[in-house]
Amino acid sequence: MKPITEEHLAVYRRHMVEVIDIHFDLISDETGKPVMGDRLRAALLKVPRHYFVPHQLILAAYQDGPLPIGFEKTISQPFIAALMMDLLDIQPEDKVLDVGTGYGYQAAVLAELASHVWSIDVVEEFVEVAKSRMEALEYSNVTLRTGDGSRGWMDAAPFDKIIVAAAGEEVPGPLVDQLTPGGRLVMPLGNQDVQQVTLVEKATDGSVTTNAIMPARFTPLETN
Repeated sequence: MKPITEEHLAVYRRHMVEVIDIHFDLISDETGKPVMGDRLRAALLKVPRHYFVPHQLILAAYQDGPLPIGFEKTISQPFIAALMMDLLDIQPEDKVLDVGTGYGYQAAVLAELASHVWSIDVVEEFVEVAKSRMEALEYSNVTLRTGDGSRGWMDAAPFDKIIVAAAGEEVPGPLVDQLTPGGRLVMPLGNQDVQQVTLVEKATDGSVTTNAIMPARFTPLETN
């Protein structure tokens, strides 16, 4: 058998995006929009997801499902990750906080959309892997560090957008505090059994509203 090439993987990547397009259409009643944003779609077509999974899982990288990456963690299902990023409505000038770096795939996609991305993970080994991927792909607008994501990143705050790839029963207070007025935060909220991808919006007067979009299953947000 011939070895798989980047051209083959690009075809798989296009198929992944087409599947995501179908999901967006199916949940249009919940989101109020039938398609994801054009800039996000272009980013998903560009970023090589297979760089951000363990080597033995490269052929599964573009399937629409989560994949294990170690430490009882996963890289999120492509559709759910895309939905969460689309809900943020990221603009080119935005500062974004990414909680739950993993191998760095979401941070790389965010880097295509935002001015700068600050990405944090409690697992030091993940941050080291992500740094090597960012350097290889020349993402100079991503800053990474190891730490408790529930505390945010005070030195870089405030953030226009915050995305959390782990579940909590409520939004951590520091993340709300570090969100700019008019900003958006997306994370799964709920207990271990029932969670909802939730859009959190902070008004200019500091008040906060939440809107549950759809069920999901994430690992719990770790703190230390």
